[in-house]
Amino acid sequence: MSGDVELDPEYVAARRVLLDALGALGVHRKAVVLVGAQAIYLRVGAGDMAVAPFTTDGDLALNPAVLDDEPILAEALRAAGFDLAVKPGTWSLADVQIDLLVPSSLGGPGRRSARLGPHGTEVARKAKGLEAALVEHSMIRLTALEAGDTREFEVAVAGLAALLIAKLHKLAERESTPERWAPKDGLDVLRILRGADLPQVANTLVGLEADAIAGAVTGEARVYLERLFASRRGHGSAMAVRASAGLEDAATIAASCEALAKSLLADWKSP
Repeated sequence: MSGDVELDPEYVAARRVLLDALGALGVHRKAVVLVGAQAIYLRVGAGDMAVAPFTTDGDLALNPAVLDDEPILAEALRAAGFDLAVKPGTWSLADVQIDLLVPSSLGGPGRRSARLGPHGTEVARKAKGLEAALVEHSMIRLTALEAGDTREFEVAVAGLAALLIAKLHKLAERESTPERWAPKDGLDVLRILRGADLPQVANTLVGLEADAIAGAVTGEARVYLERLFASRRGHGSAMAVRASAGLEDAATIAASCEALAKSLLADWKSP
């Protein structure tokens, strides 16, 4: 993150509570991959947009295959002051929410709750599109955003291709339900497209599409990218325009979505 960018206090608080959660998870951090907006900002920074990076929460994907049976996740989080604000999977501390998420294909039967053996069915929820994050990630040293907080953790952070896949699934899932629209998700996709080396991301997407765990959701993401962003009138492009209203020129944002999505799709060859 660039040092000359003034960060919103809520974003600073979101990082503080994310560090609280990572500390509480202890040995379970080996099963965690940071996803969502905080991961995107770690990967691409503030970029060249007038809209400053902003989020009020944190998202952590869990890999059930490497999750220990003890300590019990819920007990560890409650001992650190977290409450289960929304069942399943949304934990709250100091009015900041941390979502514990499991890729849908790995979360067991049922619609929302992730089945995590001795950890139960309320500690985390299933989310489609996160499968790629368990495949494409790398370690980053995560630090606080405020002076005086010296905590830091080495944590797996999803790569740009995996983050793009997750955001495309989220946008597609909510496309037909306006009450669930989150325009910032569209702008986050544009941040990825602007900040990434698109040929490199395309090459990574080809590999993910051939992967046993990530293949299905990656193939679906290709369809979503074309539908949502490869037209300036697509739903994703419209969300990016809404999120930047008053700070960026609407026509420029829409055209950027279209051009960058088409460029990525042109490089994204079938596996």
